[in-house]
Amino acid sequence: MNAARRALIGTGAMGLVVGAWLLLTTVKPVGLVGLAVWLAAAVVLHDAILSPLLFAAGWTLRLGSSRMPLAAVAVVQVAAVVGGIGSLLLLPAIRAKMIGTRNPTVLPFDYAAHLVGMWAVLAIATAVGVAIAIVVDARRAGRRRGDVAHPSASR
Repeated sequence: MNAARRALIGTGAMGLVVGAWLLLTTVKPVGLVGLAVWLAAAVVLHDAILSPLLFAAGWTLRLGSSRMPLAAVAVVQVAAVVGGIGSLLLLPAIRAKMIGTRNPTVLPFDYAAHLVGMWAVLAIATAVGVAIAIVVDARRAGRRRGDVAHPSASR
């Protein structure tokens, strides 16, 4: 094991120790219970809902379109992961905003509009990424078959 790896492992371990110490010394026991429930819910949501959905989407994309490049499938899967995580982060804020707070500055934004905007930007970026992957794959396939004329061949 080289020195850089040891330094990174040591830094990470030290960060975990400091984080655990701060958590235990600054958070009340009731907060620790709430944190444990939140972490358990996050694991269940990830393992029971998000992961199987992403697996099914990737499997369906690969079976349904044998001509779709693997890079395009990866772009769609990454977009689904980003969208799912973004939704999981914004949905509690949307619910809290709907319930209301005593202090209006606690939740100052329109989180539902942010969620819609995030999905719109994600859909556009995914479409562009899939288009690029398809074009690149078609060019590579053309080069393998020798269909693409090189610029120097026309002289």
